[in-house]
Amino acid sequence: MNTTLQIRTNKKTKDKAKKIFNNLGLDMSSGINLFLAQVVNTESIPFEPRTENGFTLKREMEIIKETKYALKHGKRYTSIKEAHADLLK
Repeated sequence: MNTTLQIRTNKKTKDKAKKIFNNLGLDMSSGINLFLAQVVNTESIPFEPRTENGFTLKREMEIIKETKYALKHGKRYTSIKEAHADLLK
């Protein structure tokens, strides 16, 4: 027995997903059903979510931590010339 699932998503995401599904020979309903079947089969999200920068959330948090550390403890230069000279050492 089939049931109806109604979701909200932004237009850009929907349009991009529809285009990808069409390129794979699927309609939106089949693509969403395929995803839901994988969720059930794996009992998890069937992929590793990524941020808009393409990193896993864990890696992005590491990068933010490293960046904050570098800003606080990194070497500072007063000019590009000084930074360039240091790079050439």
